[in-house]
Amino acid sequence: MAGLLSASYLFRRASFLYQVRSISTLSLRVSRERSVVYSTPAKLSFSGYLGVSRASSLSRPREQPRFTSFRAISTASPLRPARASNMVAEDFEAVLKAKYPSKSHAKRVVDLIREKIPNANGILYLESRMTKLLEDNDEPEPFRQRRFFYYLTGCNLPDCYYIYDIQSSKSILFIPPIDPDSVIWSGLPLSIDEALQKYDVDEVKLTSELNATLAHLGQANPQSTAYAIANQVSDHVTFLEFEKKNFDALKEAIEVSRVVKDEFEVAMIRKANHVSDIAHRAVLEKAKTAVNEREFEAAFLERCVANGAKEMAYHPIAASGRAAATLHYVTNESPLEGKLNLLMDAGAEWNNYAADITRTFPLSGKFSKESREIYEIVLKMQNDCIAVLKEGVLWDDVHLLAHRIAIDGLLSIGILKGDKDEILKARTSAAFLPHGLGHYLGMDTHDTGGNANYEDKDKLFRYLRVRGNLPSGSVITVEPGIYFCNFIIAPYLEDPVHSKFIDSAVLDKYWDVGGVRIEDNILITKDGYENLTITPKEVDEIETLVSN
Repeated sequence: MAGLLSASYLFRRASFLYQVRSISTLSLRVSRERSVVYSTPAKLSFSGYLGVSRASSLSRPREQPRFTSFRAISTASPLRPARASNMVAEDFEAVLKAKYPSKSHAKRVVDLIREKIPNANGILYLESRMTKLLEDNDEPEPFRQRRFFYYLTGCNLPDCYYIYDIQSSKSILFIPPIDPDSVIWSGLPLSIDEALQKYDVDEVKLTSELNATLAHLGQANPQSTAYAIANQVSDHVTFLEFEKKNFDALKEAIEVSRVVKDEFEVAMIRKANHVSDIAHRAVLEKAKTAVNEREFEAAFLERCVANGAKEMAYHPIAASGRAAATLHYVTNESPLEGKLNLLMDAGAEWNNYAADITRTFPLSGKFSKESREIYEIVLKMQNDCIAVLKEGVLWDDVHLLAHRIAIDGLLSIGILKGDKDEILKARTSAAFLPHGLGHYLGMDTHDTGGNANYEDKDKLFRYLRVRGNLPSGSVITVEPGIYFCNFIIAPYLEDPVHSKFIDSAVLDKYWDVGGVRIEDNILITKDGYENLTITPKEVDEIETLVSN
């Protein structure tokens, strides 16, 4: 990977980062409660917050690998604070009464395309997910809207099309006509007038008019370009009247634009967090009576659906005991008898926008000595990492801070031994924290724009899904963890490079802890951050909710 920092620099920088932990508990609590609402950015740019030579509040940034020609959004024109408030449910509900801002998204995307193609003209063309039956019966596949289409339309219907005329800034949504044979089964589809009232578009037509409209637009400007996404154009659709076709720029521009959220998008993520919080509390309250992991999954799903979120951002993880050391455990079928803790990683989706929250709690209502020690280390990792977040911070540095705190914590309880700088240099802490600190969040749980480098030779950063400086208006998860997975740790115990740093006799006391992860969703602001997740995570709060 280009531009890896030297080991000595990493250690000097990590030592500086570790000093940031002197922030008082009071200031941490005040920061968590701070709430800022954002308005639409005036301008976005490709010219880059990833790999740009600009001063970070934590360290100088280093050059990042370039996996696409569209690398990032500049922080030169971030989302601007519109007003300060304690954002409560009524506030984001008021924002969500408006239409999804698809026109402003289209304009942002065009601006980004024109940064790479200055005289770009023609149309943006997108298709929704099409209705498709399961391969072995007449039931439809579960519907999940294409995120690129939704970003420019706000439409969550199948079998639709979209055109945006760059020159006139006019948007057209194409919806299916009435099919008399399907009305008896599915009811009447959305009408043209209803669609105009519901969506932020200039015109609505029937899908039967699509090719004629494409032909008209192409003939009116024969030298223009049709911008579409490869493998997302139906066979019956033609761009014959357009001189040029571009199947790369549109997708890449939308991916970049999605990194920075506008006020409406942040409100969607708030709503998803609000519903998920209700569901996570129901899970905590279920602990004293549940006998199987599936009961926690059921409790979470029931509360989400009851509160209007019928779709999950991802399959819930309800991992008890040692299963919590499996990062994406989704079996959720094991009995709870004899288990110490349960790790619940679950998030609702609100109109295609995700929450991603993890809590770990004692099934008995009281953490065991070993479980509490690990939990408090992870909580400190999360709190201290969140405390340093703001616009321009290099995410690599925050990830490194998490490892520094993990090493200190594991040294304090005796699992690790030796010099902490040597442990970091050897990357021994990756045995207990094998994943990245977090990822961007939005319409996808692992949202666009992260610029990950899964070929990184440095195993500490190989699974870090975000590389580069964080822009204001982005939403990122902070999800440190410590895990006791025998499959992962065993090779470290057999390798003399690492085994000298691990006290296996002490380690044996912690296998039943399984794994502890704590995850919140953080909005990055110009001067700091806002935690969008309100689900309890302090030890006394967790134990009280479970016990009661």
